[in-house]
Amino acid sequence: MKPVATALIAALLVAPLSYATPAGAAPPAAAKAAWPGDSPNTTGGRDYYLDAAGGRDTAAGTTPQTAWRTLAKANATTFRPGDRILLKAGQQWSGQQLWPKGSGSAGRPITISAYGSATAARPYIATNGNVPSPFRADGTKNPDTVGLTGAIVLRNQQYFEINNVALSNDNDFATDITTGTYVRDGIMVSINADLFPAGADTIMDHFRISNVYVHHLDGPSSWQRIHYGGVNFQVFGAKSYKEYGTGGYYFKDVRIENNTFSNVELHAIQFAFNWFNADGSAAGQYDEAGKFHEGWEQLWVRTRDLYSRDVYIGHNYAESIGQGAIQLANTKHMTVEYNEVNGFLERYDAVSCGLYLWAGADSVMQFNEVYGGPSNEFDGTPWDLEYTNFNVTYQFNYSHDNAAGWMAYMGNSSNSVARYNLSVNDNGVLVKNMLSTNYSPTYFVNNTFVYDGADLDYVHDETFLSRVYFMNNIFYNTSTEPTPWYRRTGALRQAVFANNDYYESGGTHSGQEPADPDGSRADPRFVGDPARYVTGAGVAQIRTAAAHFAPRNDSPMIDAGRYNPHLGTEDFLGTHLYYGAAPDIGAVEATIGTRVDNPVDTDPIEQDGNDRVNLALGKPVTASSTHPGAGGTLGAVKLTDGDPATRWAAADDAGYPITLDIDLGADTTFGEVYLDEYTDSGTNPRVQSFALQRWNAATGAWVTFATGAAGIGHDRSVTGFGSVTTSKVRVALTSQIATEQYTPTLTEIALYGAGG
Repeated sequence: MKPVATALIAALLVAPLSYATPAGAAPPAAAKAAWPGDSPNTTGGRDYYLDAAGGRDTAAGTTPQTAWRTLAKANATTFRPGDRILLKAGQQWSGQQLWPKGSGSAGRPITISAYGSATAARPYIATNGNVPSPFRADGTKNPDTVGLTGAIVLRNQQYFEINNVALSNDNDFATDITTGTYVRDGIMVSINADLFPAGADTIMDHFRISNVYVHHLDGPSSWQRIHYGGVNFQVFGAKSYKEYGTGGYYFKDVRIENNTFSNVELHAIQFAFNWFNADGSAAGQYDEAGKFHEGWEQLWVRTRDLYSRDVYIGHNYAESIGQGAIQLANTKHMTVEYNEVNGFLERYDAVSCGLYLWAGADSVMQFNEVYGGPSNEFDGTPWDLEYTNFNVTYQFNYSHDNAAGWMAYMGNSSNSVARYNLSVNDNGVLVKNMLSTNYSPTYFVNNTFVYDGADLDYVHDETFLSRVYFMNNIFYNTSTEPTPWYRRTGALRQAVFANNDYYESGGTHSGQEPADPDGSRADPRFVGDPARYVTGAGVAQIRTAAAHFAPRNDSPMIDAGRYNPHLGTEDFLGTHLYYGAAPDIGAVEATIGTRVDNPVDTDPIEQDGNDRVNLALGKPVTASSTHPGAGGTLGAVKLTDGDPATRWAAADDAGYPITLDIDLGADTTFGEVYLDEYTDSGTNPRVQSFALQRWNAATGAWVTFATGAAGIGHDRSVTGFGSVTTSKVRVALTSQIATEQYTPTLTEIALYGAGG
């Protein structure tokens, strides 16, 4: 493990934190007269005391004078609702693990906390890696031992509160484990679906983890198909997810706050990942739009109501984290705020991000600060709009000095929003990846990006596969080198840019800069010098960092933006949206002009770029072959519905040519045919050649007017055939790319007049 300053560890062991501590700084002095265990028990249970130096396991354990000595004594006890397990401050339990049995109840949780001298250090459990392996000899998870890898363990238990303890779980702080099989946690809370008796409650309710210091958890630098970390909640089950009931097997009412993590792996906090078996093609499923999801995408968590819910994660500080610092999954109704991450992906050879939610819903990440991320070709960014997310918002976050970039963007999501965030020197890729199409558009609005164009890789490195809106953002390049916008032709084809500011310090704009008729190229005139951005203030002062990039009163950003409901109701500083004639550009709104209390979107960005008349829109389509799967959602009608998120697919056994006939209802004249294939993380373009044909009513035959032999792919616009007048159009797919196994699938066919 990477050594941490002895003074920092000692300071953090002394007293509980009231807020996250900036790197290298001692925590504030304890504003308390005693530890929680020195105050009366108000939950109606009994107190049990442990003293590592002066206790006796043969004693009653119910007073400080009759304290138990070992954690094994507590592990052999079944506690009742309202009981407290109190560890003596200043004492250390080495090579031991705490796994108390029993559960609390509503209003009467079981508490693990501290008692003793107010000036003594937190009680410290140094488990030293003395935990069972969660794996069988063949590498699969062992149902009997999985989830038992923490310094503190809870399994199929609920109503627990843990606070004011220090934990480690590594037998050699000086040596970093890089190979082998090791899984070590600080606090490991698990649901093991295979161990519930019939009829048992499978929803684990009410957990509070606060003022805990976890340091030195070590493991190999490779993926073991299991998560571990400082505070770790997981759901285990060896069988297929289809074999477990719906509406259960999740955590509810959880708060993880005011904790500190240093030198831990994989994560500081990992919450709620579900390990039910989802391997193989049989684990996949189609969604309501006809899109197929492999089991690992975890759409089944949503359709089977397995989300954990009602979760708060706030005011935690994490430094020197081996993999992703705060990884969250399979949860809805979650608020994640005021967390600070100082260094992540420091000892790991695969992908991850600083703070993100996977396969979740109806959640918000706000007022978090992440910095010190690595250079990484794939993820490595502070934030991540992940797979299978629904209604997830990143707002009011501050990231800086992350070499991989700003935001990973996987796709396969609905209503993802990133607004009023500040990014400074995230000089990798600002919006990274996009491996899948989305259910609905994504919105990047009113963010402020300050970067070094000479060091920046790209604004976007892949190709946007679905509609993405960029509105009211500031792109501020501090370099004399112009901004590199993309590396792939057609990368921005699904992106709409409106009312953004593109400032180039060197005065030269890239030829790749997107079209933005209402955009600006002016100096935004920030209040502070962009080169002297705020660092080291701590996440509690995050708005100070944002205020540095507020517009001056004479800034051209004021009233230069555009309203859309996805802006929300306030800016980074809590200022109402909006004042004046229009919202401002950037992350901070100036209080200049008349307050607009009930803004209305009179110029929807969703209508931008849609001024062309599609002559095929809504017209009936007949396909020679249609795939029967996906609940009948892959019909040819999807080709003319105007929605790029829907699609038609041919049956797996379709023969060529595959024909798609559009009935225009009357003679119609056009000069352009637009074609678009569906692609996704596992779906490539499949059409090799095609022919476009018109119906000749006089002869009762199809007549070819254009052909293509180099495929269709995305956004194929066929012109050069002059004007065609006909009542029916046929798109004949005549051959398939030789390396592709499956038959074609298209999202759209459109017809436009000769003049567009």
